[in-house]
Amino acid sequence: MPFDLEKYKEFERAVRVEEIDGLRLVKQLAQDMEEMFHKKAQAMKRLVEAAEEAHLQHEEDPDLQYEYFNAVLINEVNEDGNSVELGGEFVLQPNDHFNNLSVNLSLSVVQVPTNMYNKDSAIVNGVYWSEALNKVFVDNFEKDPSLIWQYFGSAKGFFRQYPGIKWKPDEHGVIAFDCRNRKWYIQAATSPKDVVILVDVSGSMKGLRLTIAKQTVSSILDTLGDDDFFNIIAYNEELHYVEPCLNGTLVQADVTNKDHFREHLDKLFAQGIGMLDVGLTEAFNLLSDFNETGRGSECSQAIMLVTDGAVDTYDTIFAKYNWPDRKVRIFPYLIGRESAFADNLKWMACANKGYFTQISTLADVQENVMEYLHVLSRPKVIDQEHDTVWTEAYVDSTLDNGQGPVLMTTVAMPVFSTKNETRNRGILLGVVGTDVPVSELLKTIPKYKLGIHGYAFAITNNGYILTHPDLRPLYGDGKKRRKPNYSSVDLSEVEWEDKDDTLRNAMVNRKTGTFSMEVTKSIDKGKRVLVLHNDYYYTDIEGTPFSLGVALSRGHGKYFFRGNVTIEEGLHDLEHPDVALADEWTYCNTDENPDHRYMSQIEAIKLYLSGHEPQLKCDKELVQEVLFDAVVTAPLEAYWTSLVLNKSENSDKGVEIAYLGTRTGLSRINLFVVPDELTNQDFLTAEDKEGVFNADHFPLWYKRAAEQVPGTFVYSLPFTGSENKSVVLASTAIQLLDERKSPIAADTEDANVTGQADDIITTSRRTLFESQ
Repeated sequence: MPFDLEKYKEFERAVRVEEIDGLRLVKQLAQDMEEMFHKKAQAMKRLVEAAEEAHLQHEEDPDLQYEYFNAVLINEVNEDGNSVELGGEFVLQPNDHFNNLSVNLSLSVVQVPTNMYNKDSAIVNGVYWSEALNKVFVDNFEKDPSLIWQYFGSAKGFFRQYPGIKWKPDEHGVIAFDCRNRKWYIQAATSPKDVVILVDVSGSMKGLRLTIAKQTVSSILDTLGDDDFFNIIAYNEELHYVEPCLNGTLVQADVTNKDHFREHLDKLFAQGIGMLDVGLTEAFNLLSDFNETGRGSECSQAIMLVTDGAVDTYDTIFAKYNWPDRKVRIFPYLIGRESAFADNLKWMACANKGYFTQISTLADVQENVMEYLHVLSRPKVIDQEHDTVWTEAYVDSTLDNGQGPVLMTTVAMPVFSTKNETRNRGILLGVVGTDVPVSELLKTIPKYKLGIHGYAFAITNNGYILTHPDLRPLYGDGKKRRKPNYSSVDLSEVEWEDKDDTLRNAMVNRKTGTFSMEVTKSIDKGKRVLVLHNDYYYTDIEGTPFSLGVALSRGHGKYFFRGNVTIEEGLHDLEHPDVALADEWTYCNTDENPDHRYMSQIEAIKLYLSGHEPQLKCDKELVQEVLFDAVVTAPLEAYWTSLVLNKSENSDKGVEIAYLGTRTGLSRINLFVVPDELTNQDFLTAEDKEGVFNADHFPLWYKRAAEQVPGTFVYSLPFTGSENKSVVLASTAIQLLDERKSPIAADTEDANVTGQADDIITTSRRTLFESQ
């Protein structure tokens, strides 16, 4: 059928075929991501500088009275209709950038953990001087409108969040959030660490003391992250590794390992006599041996001692294993109200650069466990190491966009006291951070360059996935239930054909290179399988703990062609009513300037090409290609219209809708029936992700047809006959390459199924197929 092929012929001399340089591509994408991360880090640096200056100018006042906007109490009134204390009238307006949550873009709010007094002197003073951050929050958002939540987590426990938003307690009237327990806070405040937790299970630890001890150990585990290593040893007159299969080593403090050890904590019971010298000796040897393997954090080392007392100072053991260098810090936690043995434990802490804490009740556990973080942060504070840290992926439920919680990573930096009298003591004031949606990363990856089956992915320095098409953190009805270990999915679990971990290890070691293997990829929500040969290209994202990889399919990802048309002709055909562009693709960045935020991509392209808006940033290459596709496919509109007008006279009975897609995300759609008569109303809507161009994949019908021999058809039949769904017929009609690397026309007889392999595919849906 020559109607659109003739159009190609007009431009054939202007068309050229190019092979994608995968290594060059992945380096460019990594650089784009680096620039995006750098912008976020610069915003955090401005917050750090403002916070440290504000604290430097502030004189601590134990009697300070200051009314601030408490996140829980704002806009609350008492029985008389007056604002409650620390409440006040706080203007909130829905904002689409924050998924229509009601926020205040001028001010931040302060959240204080439920177990803390919100008018405590230390908190009020901290809230007072940190008010200076409001101006920087606003300035940062104006400089980079793609920013979402910005915040300051104080070492005192309060949490300042911008934009301001009202917090609501859970069904028990409690907000359990403590910023100091969050991974972004702990990672920014401390260096990676190897930790041995010694738990006293002698007879004196029976009852409530053992319960408090178990909760203390569990809270210590909460403060450990993926860069840390640990083990737990219970002791009486003998040693009992909590997990016997892991004696003599340390394990990574990921979610799976920590949960596994927590289960074993419940099996501990108290009996016998406590032989602390045996436990300390084992702990020192364990840390020393593990450090020599080079597998640990190779940074800080600590022994956490959870006990109800010590009859000796055990200085001979410390002299043998830890002095004079004192590389291992000792943190004793005295369980119970008695303090008869407190002096011995205090001496151990002081003699080994640690910190002593007494925990009398379960309510004391969380606050007292956190104290050790201030000690471990001292070297970083004294050296003024403002390291930028990035967390692994996690789910932020506050930005639920109706399709489930949103995956995030956090960029964070520590804030130190710069006052002369505190500088040598290493005082950590807190941590600033901002959330970066993983979808922001995907915006830096032009899908059209990766081909039909190509994709990009990023992992952390621990091999965990930050983003990958096969990372599915949600499950259940509506895909809104969170998988428990979604944040620690290893690359080897999704790229499972990499049997020897060649790809994984190279990326963890931040190398640049290539790798090839045959892979099996599921499509259609796991119902269908394709066998592909992928070429992988990988490199590190400088200044971050992440590495980026790109997978290109040899069949439909290594080559694409380019064509040129005039701007006038391209815009004319792009604005046809049957044309749509991929919703989640970035042809032009409309996020940076508020004036552009409500523009459609077609409107933005038009403005960009007019030359009147130099600040509007667009992908020039993609815009050029989509204009070419619009021109070449324009004859379809008239052809489909003629079919509809003559429907009763031709053999197209049963056709409901015809659509065409190109590699640049352009689609043309024509209805052969009125919308209400469509068999599947959700098809080609955002609700049916498999059917439309997505940020991380091409439509299902496009993928399947591209694997066919040009001119042949692929039928997509519903798997369950009970559902009233349509049948999809798809075909490719132009093969990209021959020996001369030029477009080749392959005609078909069915007018409804003509298109271009790898660049244009046309499909038609039928409720009934008749023999042609």
